[in-house]
Amino acid sequence: MTLNETIKFIKMKIKESLKQDGVKASVNSKMPLIGNDSALDSMMLIGLCLALEDRARDEFEFDWTSETAMSKSRSMFRSVHSLAEEFIKQQRAQQ
Repeated sequence: MTLNETIKFIKMKIKESLKQDGVKASVNSKMPLIGNDSALDSMMLIGLCLALEDRARDEFEFDWTSETAMSKSRSMFRSVHSLAEEFIKQQRAQQ
């Protein structure tokens, strides 16, 4: 998967989760995934991570449980883009 494909996949999964919960929010690559400005609740975030795990399953092991995962300043969950970058980084490292 490329970075753009990963961003599209993440945005699609977020839209699906928000739609299920009846939440209307704009989804873009700068959208925060954690913190006060996030439209996602913790269960939606976990669902997103599990979807990424499933997507990676045949190629590599996606680790979204690192020590820095929930750090606001360094977290892969700062935005859709940062999560996609981390996904691609792990994919390349394990190939």
